[in-house]
Amino acid sequence: QVQLVESGGGLVQAGGSLRLSCAASGRTFSSYNMGWFRQAPGKEREFVAAISWSGGSTYYADSVKGRFTISRDYAKNTVYLQMNSLKPEDTAVYYCASDRQRLRRGLEIRSFEYDYWGQGTQVTVSS
Repeated sequence: QVQLVESGGGLVQAGGSLRLSCAASGRTFSSYNMGWFRQAPGKEREFVAAISWSGGSTYYADSVKGRFTISRDYAKNTVYLQMNSLKPEDTAVYYCASDRQRLRRGLEIRSFEYDYWGQGTQVTVSS
């Protein structure tokens, strides 16, 4: 059974940093692209960042480009999202997800292309 467990959320002041982690199990981690999404109150879930199964490609939403960095550790089966220069508008529940297609070429930003999701971790940025 595939499990994704996020951690690292919390309350931080604007301009601060957080690092989210997503520990994966139950699937060959190194064969799947991974993504981070977020959902703010009253809004739809939106794409944040993705990383390829090889780790060689990344893609970011314009709203986080230059501030967030996605990475993965194959030894720990973990994906990270380093978030710097946080803004109040980054406040949301953050979810990691695994692409449904093994060894996909290219990175997906559409949530329906991800079949396993974590439970989410709350990030709150105060002004």
